[in-house]
Amino acid sequence: MHFLRQYFKKMKGGKRCPPRAPVSEIIWSTIGSFLGIAAIYIIGHLHGLKLEQNLFLVGSFGASAVLIYGIPLSPFAQPRNLIGGHLVSAIIGVIFYQLFPENTLLAASLAVSIAIAAMHITRTLHPPGGATALIAVVGGVSVHELGFLYVLTPIGLGAVIMLIVALVVNNFAKDRHYPEYWL
Repeated sequence: MHFLRQYFKKMKGGKRCPPRAPVSEIIWSTIGSFLGIAAIYIIGHLHGLKLEQNLFLVGSFGASAVLIYGIPLSPFAQPRNLIGGHLVSAIIGVIFYQLFPENTLLAASLAVSIAIAAMHITRTLHPPGGATALIAVVGGVSVHELGFLYVLTPIGLGAVIMLIVALVVNNFAKDRHYPEYWL
């Protein structure tokens, strides 16, 4: 009984919700995320892809946008984490899809969990990387046909595009800077 009481006590919380970000932060976050996602879409469009075919717009980039434009000083938003986390996770996702193409449960579960472990080991933890690994497994035929090319494009190229936009936008405002560190 004591164990259960202690266990549930951990879920109590106790801290207050942090204050809302200043309006200038909200504006720069909005501008950065708009330009980052738009740039990825445009690159896909230049390759002749329609929106529904635009593999450059993988869902994990939406989550990356929150980090690199919304909280650019977070350790998870740094270039090493953005690029490394996506690349490591993409490689692992492709490997596990190729090892277990007929067992989505096993492939997806292993891809995400091993990607997290690998990001920890390589010091590239980037939470959207979990989605990048998962997309390699459940992304459908168009993703599966890419094989390891998925790692370079859309993932590598998309992450680099978002990084370039983050460097420009996050350093344009006088009260913001990015990155905190590179390596």
